[in-house]
Amino acid sequence: MDAEIWARLQQVVAAMEAKKAFHLLALDVSGKTSIADAFVICSVASPRQAQAVADEVDRTLSQRGVHALSVEGYTLGTWILMDYGDFVLHIFQEERREYYALERLWGDAPDITGALRAVAVP
Repeated sequence: MDAEIWARLQQVVAAMEAKKAFHLLALDVSGKTSIADAFVICSVASPRQAQAVADEVDRTLSQRGVHALSVEGYTLGTWILMDYGDFVLHIFQEERREYYALERLWGDAPDITGALRAVAVP
């Protein structure tokens, strides 16, 4: 995966964790689909927290000149999808996450969560 994409993903993970997202999972789907290189999935406790996580990711990446191509589900906050082209973020309330089970759908994709957390991002 491209170093620039990797750095952005590290920023995404840090931003999500800063707003207390939990059950964070980052998957390298580059060899599985042409949609994106990575999916990042996290859980939140409420619609307001989902919006806060999305806002923090947007703020963090916007400061670096990176903007989402599209954002869906922000108003309801039960499943917010943020498409950045190279990666797609899924911010779920836990019940929705369990129902859609994206982890099972992409279960054979390498888990890169730990590697993204390994280096602090300024």
